[in-house]
Amino acid sequence: MSDDNGNDVLVADNLRKEFGGLVAVNNVTFSVPRGKVISLIGPNGAGKTTFFNMLTGVYRPTSGSVTLLGEDVTGKPPHAITARGIGRTFQNIRLFQNMTAMENVLVGMHARMHANLFNSVLRTPKVKREEQKVRERALELLQFTGLRRKAQEAARNLPYGEQRKLEVARALATEPQLLLLDEPTAGMNPQESAEFTAFVARLRDEEHLTVLMIEHDMRVVMGVSDRVSVLDYGEKIAEGSPREVQKNERVIEAYLGKAAVEDMKRQGLS
Repeated sequence: MSDDNGNDVLVADNLRKEFGGLVAVNNVTFSVPRGKVISLIGPNGAGKTTFFNMLTGVYRPTSGSVTLLGEDVTGKPPHAITARGIGRTFQNIRLFQNMTAMENVLVGMHARMHANLFNSVLRTPKVKREEQKVRERALELLQFTGLRRKAQEAARNLPYGEQRKLEVARALATEPQLLLLDEPTAGMNPQESAEFTAFVARLRDEEHLTVLMIEHDMRVVMGVSDRVSVLDYGEKIAEGSPREVQKNERVIEAYLGKAAVEDMKRQGLS
């Protein structure tokens, strides 16, 4: 937990999720302080994406609560949680592949548009002004993500790394207070991963955005995180600075196994 609860964008309190007799997430308490990049790591099957899905309303927790900006959003549907300030990307890219980059970002902005059906049908000046403003903001987001030149390119034609950035641009279009990134560098080559790490730092430092990220690439995690939390078999086993977590014996054991840790000790490597 952070030191100042009043500065937390999100607080998960004793979150638990059971699927039948399987406990996927076991009473995890977790907070995300404003303006920080927080990484959630752990071996495959540790419960990370299940945890994300409870935060974003995809799954209803078996027990526990989720508080976003001081409001209890436990079990609310995804669209309601998005409206309250969470934007998200997914482990598998979920762009509208046949739509342009610009159109994908405009879809993200739909949640923040104010024109009603009557004004939209009549194409009133109010609607036209709002549409112009939205398109300008979409271009700003494409510029920020380095995709402005690709605004009219179909999403399916973009390189993999650019598709990931377009997903982020679409998430940013919802005007989130908190951005959740689910394995954003999965499938990227080392250069793309390094560029994305710098991009996440810019989100924090220039856009003053709070970021919660699931990530397997430890170079990315160590390169940009302010704090790291570790799940293993659905339980939080460690939390701290990247350096602290990197040296934590329980974390090393979770990734490498107990025998490997003992072997490292015998060799004087731990």
